[in-house]
Amino acid sequence: MNLSLESYRKIIDNLPDGLYIVDKRRNIVYWNQAAERISGFNHEEVMGSSCSDNLLCHLDSAGVNLCSGNCPMAQSITHGISSDTEIYLHHKSGHRVPISARITTLTDDDGNIIGGVMSFSDLSSKNDNDLRLKELEKLALLDRLTQLANRHYLERELDARLEENRRYGIPFGVMFMDIDDFKRVNDRYGHETGDRVLQFVAGTFNANSRPFDLYGRWGGEEFVGIVRNVASADLKQMGQRLRKLVEKSFLLIDKTKLQVTISIGVTLATDTDSITTLIQRADTLMYQSKAAGKNRLTFG
Repeated sequence: MNLSLESYRKIIDNLPDGLYIVDKRRNIVYWNQAAERISGFNHEEVMGSSCSDNLLCHLDSAGVNLCSGNCPMAQSITHGISSDTEIYLHHKSGHRVPISARITTLTDDDGNIIGGVMSFSDLSSKNDNDLRLKELEKLALLDRLTQLANRHYLERELDARLEENRRYGIPFGVMFMDIDDFKRVNDRYGHETGDRVLQFVAGTFNANSRPFDLYGRWGGEEFVGIVRNVASADLKQMGQRLRKLVEKSFLLIDKTKLQVTISIGVTLATDTDSITTLIQRADTLMYQSKAAGKNRLTFG
């Protein structure tokens, strides 16, 4: 059976994984439909641009920008090697999406390297989050703007986790997070842009959460994460990762990057805590992060 070039294109376009091809200068020459779905960028927006232009702005787990430094695609093209890696791409809406990527070289009939190929899959708990959203919508427990749990649902979840901790000793932690200088964003760019900032920060939490954890909007620009079955070191590591991902996320406003940071207070629940004492402690720790210069995490 002989397949035409158009048939191959249709097959690649209908793959469940994102796939894009670059030439030797790392200019994007092909972008499939799954890449559009996972990143939010359509074919017309990326074709001809260089992956080094920071459109996708890949980060590693430490928050280092790979597109302007140790780029896996550049390494593959230069050295003729393939690699597998987990990285975070920039979604068009501003938030960060964790992906598993496979990078290989593209060669001509003589074996000369003429470009590279990246295939990638979405590692966020999208299906679990979609089911959670449907349940929250039914119960009127969803914050409409951010699509996260609202304060009422967070309080219900905190109550359940505290009871679980008292009865069975199952640990959990709380992260109290506040967007730094958010009023300045609203004053300079307007409330519509401010809402978009809230949405991309929330999207970063949502895309990088475990299925059994819960993130929600406490009020205004404040968010709370409830992290189950976790030790202090892992809780701090998760908080630092979220902080760095938000710091390296951005919205494009008239071709200018609008970036924000968050300050975080992190604490483990005790068997004597109430919702009030737990939130107050996390809130106090968050304000210590603010006082220390913002864009920080304080644990206690």
